[in-house]
Amino acid sequence: MLEPENGPVIQEEVEHSHVRCWVCVLSCLLLACLYVGSLYIWRSSLPRDHPSVIKRRSASVLLVSALSPAVVKAWMHWADIRVNAFVLELMGVRLEGLVPAAILPLILTMAFYLGPLVHSAMDNPKGFSGELQSLLDVQAWRWCVRDAVWLRNQLVAPVTEELVFRGAMLPMLVPCTGPTAAIFIAPLFFGVAHFHHIIEQRRLHKDSMSIILMVSGTQFLYTTLFGAFTAFIFMRTGHVVGPVVCHAFCNSQGLPDLTSALQHPQKTAILLSYLMGLLLFLVLLFPLTDPFLYGPIPVCSLSAPAASAC
Repeated sequence: MLEPENGPVIQEEVEHSHVRCWVCVLSCLLLACLYVGSLYIWRSSLPRDHPSVIKRRSASVLLVSALSPAVVKAWMHWADIRVNAFVLELMGVRLEGLVPAAILPLILTMAFYLGPLVHSAMDNPKGFSGELQSLLDVQAWRWCVRDAVWLRNQLVAPVTEELVFRGAMLPMLVPCTGPTAAIFIAPLFFGVAHFHHIIEQRRLHKDSMSIILMVSGTQFLYTTLFGAFTAFIFMRTGHVVGPVVCHAFCNSQGLPDLTSALQHPQKTAILLSYLMGLLLFLVLLFPLTDPFLYGPIPVCSLSAPAASAC
């Protein structure tokens, strides 16, 4: 039986696709290693929250983030990717749709945090007005911008992590996995990257190894879930600003404290607000991230035309 004439061509295309996927994955792995590795080029016996450690590590990750467009550009060359968009546009750095991209994902995230926000207001002697006064307190903001820990958690970490783990990695994964799968694969690099905290915990002898592993496993779980959420925001809006703003907000709030809510004198009202927040989040998830609101999404040009997430 004669082999079809296009058989060798199909086989060559399959092999090329496999090579491209390996290049995608290895490029993402390289970026993750560069980001985490840059934290440890500075030798120090001080804890991670010491101002000098924060300054050095911030400089390192800012440098890696600045180099990430070059990594994406090199990946496009190696993987033979040709699209009608600039590298920064693929990474979500663009002007079209910028304002809704900065506001609407934040509203969505705040809806999810309705329970903790109501809980905080109830614990404030001045209620919701007290929370608003705290938010608008200029002096408090001045103290914040002078605090190295605050700057790391609210500015440096959100900007650099979202630019590297979402802005750079998602465009590199989409041609290989498609947009939907990329939303769930990219966060794995983000979650695994947080295991580096084990090194410091062991160095400072704060806890036993079993406790450290349990805490790290929990951190891997919630950072991966959060990474999937911000990856979804990125793919739906084509902007990195939304993930950055949501990341900063979540860092300011921390994980929802359900244990404290269950012990609160007004637990019924607080738990109801938790439920309402979850329902609002689910109802608003797709309407507030409708690509129509943000203009053509450059990263979608990397995927097949029928890709569902684009």
